[in-house]
Amino acid sequence: MLFKDRSDAGRVLAGALSQYAGRADVLVLGLPRGGVPVAFEVARKLKLPLDVFIVRKLGTPWHKELAMGAIASGGVRVLNKDVIQGLQIPSWAIENVAREEELELQRRERAFRGTSAKIDVQDKVAILIDDGLATGASMRAAVRAVRALAPKKIVVAVPVASRFICEQMASEVDEAVCVETPEPFEGVGQWYQDFAQTTDDEVRQLLAAAMHAA
Repeated sequence: MLFKDRSDAGRVLAGALSQYAGRADVLVLGLPRGGVPVAFEVARKLKLPLDVFIVRKLGTPWHKELAMGAIASGGVRVLNKDVIQGLQIPSWAIENVAREEELELQRRERAFRGTSAKIDVQDKVAILIDDGLATGASMRAAVRAVRALAPKKIVVAVPVASRFICEQMASEVDEAVCVETPEPFEGVGQWYQDFAQTTDDEVRQLLAAAMHAA
């Protein structure tokens, strides 16, 4: 399936999550920026609250799109040892990238959540949503950080993912929902007609609209 855009993908994904519709114990968490438009549609269609969960990919020094790990709110860091060892990335280079991304993570926390109360998923079902999974590094960081907040269940949900990564994710969380798992899988963007970068303003607008509708 080729999705028209992230909003279209979110509407499709909502259909795969219909069992959670209207439940008081469920919170939808979108990974910014691209995961938020998808999560917004899921939350809207299923009448669930929406929040944003900040994660930053750690790109390799020579190819930023290739993830060597990720960081998330709460000081969580996940490293892809295969990539690091395969490319012989030194520890100082990892720390340099991590410091840079930590600054961006903090900026996004201020930009998207401001002075809002900390996310409360204790004893709730947390549905973590992104626009797709390639390496899964960002989502793994999010899962680890959310798990530290004591939810009763963690669900990872995406419109499209590598079959291998989706199966891996399913073994790490309570439930993994991947609408499409095409092979070969060369990147998330190839499964969207419109994969334009989501802006900070779009994220803020969607979060405000979700809060207004709640």
